Amino acid sequence: MPKESQSEKPRTRGMMAKTIFRIAEWIALAVVVTIVSLAYYLNRPVSCNRVIHLPAGSGGTIIAYLKRSGVDVNALDGWLLHFFGYPQKGWIDMGKSRMTKGDFLYKLTHAKAALESVTLIPGETREIFFEQLSKRFGYDLKRLQQAYERYAPYPDGVIFPDTYRVPKGIGESHLIYYLVSRSMARHRRLAEKFFGTYDPKQWFRYVTIASIIQKEAADEEEMSLVASVIYNRLKKGMPLQMDGALNYGRFSHVKVTAGRIRRDTSLFNTYKHKGLPPWPVGSVSLSAIKAAIKPAQTDFLYFVKGKNGRHVFTNRYSDHLRVLRSVNK
Repeated sequence: MPKESQSEKPRTRGMMAKTIFRIAEWIALAVVVTIVSLAYYLNRPVSCNRVIHLPAGSGGTIIAYLKRSGVDVNALDGWLLHFFGYPQKGWIDMGKSRMTKGDFLYKLTHAKAALESVTLIPGETREIFFEQLSKRFGYDLKRLQQAYERYAPYPDGVIFPDTYRVPKGIGESHLIYYLVSRSMARHRRLAEKFFGTYDPKQWFRYVTIASIIQKEAADEEEMSLVASVIYNRLKKGMPLQMDGALNYGRFSHVKVTAGRIRRDTSLFNTYKHKGLPPWPVGSVSLSAIKAAIKPAQTDFLYFVKGKNGRHVFTNRYSDHLRVLRSVNK
């Protein structure tokens, strides 16, 4: 094979240099285009709630969650998020509801929200709870009620009694969505734990029974006994005749009198109507739910509060009357 001439070597080196230069030009151009494109993309506007809730997880998981929540994000944002830092979890105060995509991604990794406590006590009704939220935090009562009607499957008994940590400045709709969605997820988990499946109609029948137990029992020890009376009366076709059922809605703390029983025509009046009320009377604790699912095995049909504040349970009406006379002495 003939050797390469001395004159061809500089020509070859020159061609290689030109090729390398062209490649460098293309790479530089690609870098410039990428930078310009990213700069344009990161300056695009994005809208979101001022306060948002982020689940624990990777950037991709968070971006998917935000997309389901209606925020204009995509897989590229999940990739870009790695360059801004590690995503926060929990409540995030974005500061405003409209910003650039770059600001949005930055705040997902750096912003935090100031939290305050919201407590729903066992047995309290949704109506009274919302009034308390309105007075304490300045929420619009009508907006709270409208949001609840939009998100909750029943007028009461959906939100679990608990202390929730929520950010200052969160709107009515977002607050109620958070409380309801978190509670409904807990309802599902409990149903699957107890029964292996979640049947909403069956489950909230137990919640309705639990709500009456919550109102009637003097303490957790009595709950299974109160539950047994409810089931025994239902089995015999007897009206429940329980004052607690009449402490629904705005009547949560109103004493049930003979006059009130005569006047109230709602299905919560278990003196006039047989069977259970149409939905839960108020919020229910886990203890009340357990009692509704597994009542004590008794033949009790009556109970009345004794002088010590606890109830006396009996299975015969004559014994019930005797206890009543003793209590009223």
